[in-house]
Amino acid sequence: MTTRCAVFGTGAWGTAFAMILADAGCEVSLWGRRPELVDAINAGRRNPDYFPHLELPPGITATSDPAEAADGAEFAFLTVPSQTLRANLAVWSGVIAPETVLVSLMKGVELGTAKLMSEVIAEVADAAPERIAVVSGPNLAGEIVRRQPAASVVACKDETVAKRIQAACHTGYFRPYTVADVVGCELGGAVKNVIGLAVGIADGMGLGDNTKASLITRGLAETTRLGLAMGADPYTFAGLAGMGDLVATCSSPLSRNHTFGTNLGRGMTLQQTIAATKQTAEGVTSCESVLDLARRHGVDMPITETVVEIVHGGKPPLVAVKELMSRSAKPERR
Repeated sequence: MTTRCAVFGTGAWGTAFAMILADAGCEVSLWGRRPELVDAINAGRRNPDYFPHLELPPGITATSDPAEAADGAEFAFLTVPSQTLRANLAVWSGVIAPETVLVSLMKGVELGTAKLMSEVIAEVADAAPERIAVVSGPNLAGEIVRRQPAASVVACKDETVAKRIQAACHTGYFRPYTVADVVGCELGGAVKNVIGLAVGIADGMGLGDNTKASLITRGLAETTRLGLAMGADPYTFAGLAGMGDLVATCSSPLSRNHTFGTNLGRGMTLQQTIAATKQTAEGVTSCESVLDLARRHGVDMPITETVVEIVHGGKPPLVAVKELMSRSAKPERR
């Protein structure tokens, strides 16, 4: 029996993941907010806004009706900007069947509440842990749509559910693994966007590989500290959803957060950088909510704090870097 999936969001990652599901043999209904984009996808089998040259598999149909997208879906993959999830899901949850598994493809922390996306899903959809899953890893959409080999992690408290999702998105080029650590996978995905901004800023300033390697390594240390405080498995951060995703985000020109940071490091203002960026860079908003989350748990995250000062406080990057480097010395593992 063919697995039916709904993908809510026609952005780059939503489109790419719909392709993965269809290539894996699933029947996919792709929900989009704008009827004209939905019509273009159905008529030409292409998403002209993100991947105009990609021909989508025949197993994908698009719709602007959330009820039509959710009808009969075994899994509903949610891939909208993280700060819009609460409002969107409040509408969608009324048409998503109570047995449908809700899968987050998002990498952010909600501003104001400091909630992870799984927590927002649980609250808004009144969903139990076995109905909530996360897919996270080094998955740059621009490479995925070229069907270049990549791996990812499916996290769910219920191992059986994780394996079902794994089977639904396993292809010859996309290899998903399973874990139970939902919190660790989400933190890895959210914080790496902030560190990606930091590395991008360093690149824009003309700093070298020593600087970037230091930011990546110490950024992972920040993520792990926060994860431990929130009950995550520390091994998660050494895996695909941790180090893997962090390396991809910090080293690729396809990374929105790295590119955004590079423009800031070159001297562009926040508004100029936003105007030059067509797609959402989750770290721009999430850096504030990640710092809020860290403070709520009493965790020191100096790189995250520095990014917030540059992005939202207007602090010149050169000044911020000097202040970061002049912090008091301490043992590495503390």
